[in-house]
Amino acid sequence: PQAASPRNDIRDCSAEPPYLPPTATNTTARLAALRSLMRTQGAHAYIVPSTDAHMSEYISERDARLRWLSGFTGSAGTAVVTQDKAALWTDSRYWTQAERELDCNWELQRTTSIESIGMWILEAVPAGGNVTLDPFLFSIDTWNSYSRALHGSGRTLLPLETNLVDQAWGDQRPLPSSSEIYSLPSEFTGSSWQEKVAGIRQRMEQHSRRPTAVLLSGLEETAWLFNLRGDDIPYNPVFYSYTLLTNTTIRARESLHSGCPGPLCVELQDYGQVSAHLSRYTQDNVTVWLGTEYTTYGLYGIIPQEKLLEENYSPVMMAKAVKNAHEQEMLRAAHVRDAVAVIQYLLWLEKTVPQGQVDEFSGAQHIDALRWAQENSRGPSFQSISASG
Repeated sequence: PQAASPRNDIRDCSAEPPYLPPTATNTTARLAALRSLMRTQGAHAYIVPSTDAHMSEYISERDARLRWLSGFTGSAGTAVVTQDKAALWTDSRYWTQAERELDCNWELQRTTSIESIGMWILEAVPAGGNVTLDPFLFSIDTWNSYSRALHGSGRTLLPLETNLVDQAWGDQRPLPSSSEIYSLPSEFTGSSWQEKVAGIRQRMEQHSRRPTAVLLSGLEETAWLFNLRGDDIPYNPVFYSYTLLTNTTIRARESLHSGCPGPLCVELQDYGQVSAHLSRYTQDNVTVWLGTEYTTYGLYGIIPQEKLLEENYSPVMMAKAVKNAHEQEMLRAAHVRDAVAVIQYLLWLEKTVPQGQVDEFSGAQHIDALRWAQENSRGPSFQSISASG
């Protein structure tokens, strides 16, 4: 038979034997390892998201659990695995890609709604079954949506402290990033981190609930608050961190010791100890302010309800969204420099395309090089998307 063209080279699970394109991943052993762990936990279904513990849009290789388990490399998706089924939900951007990357162990569901996932679970899991997940990978809102979808069905939504995919992945899982954390020079920020901390504490005092602490889970929150940057996730200037900013002290991943001892002393704590520290802090007479959009259910569940101040976004996220005059000036200057690179690129395309010397890949490499050559460039904010025709 004629070889399939790359454009429509997708899996055919109805063929005998099933046809898989070379881009598909064999997931039989990975699913078997996960199912074995599920049996030891009494789990009838296990939900695997594409997110990390900070609800980041982009994630590191170490957090790419959905990719490792399924072979699917798209940026958004959810998998559910039972003892005899595995299904992946993703949106229309990725349907063709999923058909090229999944093997025949997987069903592709062409939707992303939690209602759809819930309906599938109700059919695949018998009444009395346990539906499990890692509560540190799901936002409060997402957890509540799953809870509603399964409510009254006889199935129990059960948080598991141990991540089963991580266990199945074992020592093949990439190591944590060890990139350097650096301070953003003052000429880019417009205000010092001490001024930012003072501003957030002022918002805490002015709030009717008078919270004693703000919990920061979004990676960009800690980076903005302390004027720090890192490179733990490709294309993102952030580093793995949580911050507990109280009205007297600051506990964070990164050490800023200049204010010690005193209210601007930043205590360095181990990243993996965030749950233990939060648990200890909330034993006292305190109120913790957090943003429900990107705080995980795992952290949320540690704080007693009467000690919680829940809003969609933390005061740090709200303050970060309003740019001061200097930040606005820096944004405009960055866009001008980027525009210069794009104009150089368009001129280069006009000369080289008619000569047949450029393809989509070399074109993407060239615009990246032009951007890197601009002053203060730290690289692109996502992989260049290059297409023609």
